[in-house]
Amino acid sequence: MTLALTLYVLIWPVIVAGTLAVLIRAFVKDAREAKSKGEQII
Repeated sequence: MTLALTLYVLIWPVIVAGTLAVLIRAFVKDAREAKSKGEQII
C-alpha cells in the first residue's frame, strides 16, 4: 500500500513535466513558423 501511494505521488511531477514539454515544443514551433512568415504570434 505504501509503495502504491509513493508511486502515485511521484508520478504527478512526471506527468506535469511531460505536458509542459509538449506545450513548450508546440509554442516554439508556432513561433518559428510565424517568424518565417513575418507574422506576430500575438
